[in-house]
This record gives sequence, structure tokens and C-alpha cells, in this order.
Amino acid sequence: MSTLLLYAIGFTLGCYAIASVMVLVRLVRGPRAQDRVFALDLLYMHAMLVVLVIGLLHQSDQYFEVALLIALFSFVSSAGMAKFILRGEVIE
Repeated sequence: MSTLLLYAIGFTLGCYAIASVMVLVRLVRGPRAQDRVFALDLLYMHAMLVVLVIGLLHQSDQYFEVALLIALFSFVSSAGMAKFILRGEVIE
């Protein structure tokens, strides 16, 4: 693996870390529930992207399956939270 790719991966992971900290601030301070749900969805996306970048670093296919699972859980949790915010209950 080239050194340029290693530097790019390090830079990418650093950017995701900074973005995740900023999203965590929004998750804690968010004035509305919609802001908090959106921040949680962004954290899921950052986690998925970090797993994909680490998968590129280690050149392993197992990380891509984990990223797919994170994406599926993200969709289900976002749909559940949106339904809870709209109706006040998840299971009817």
C-alpha cells in the first residue's frame, strides 16, 4: 500500500472524528427532537464510513459486511424514531 494512500486514510479518519464530535454536540444540545434524530443518523453514517475506510486499510471484505449491517440498523432506527415523533408510539 502506498504512503499517499496511508496519509489519505489517516486524514479521512481525522476528518470523520472531527465531524463526529461536532455531531455529538448537536446530539446533546439539539433544541428539538428532530435535530437529535438527525444527529443520531449522521453518527450512524460516520460509523459506517469509518468502518469502510478501515476495511480499505486492512484490505478485508468482512468490514464491508459490518458496514452494511450498520446501514440497515440506521434505516430501521431512523424510521422508528420518525414514527415515534409523529405518532407518539412505535408499535400500533
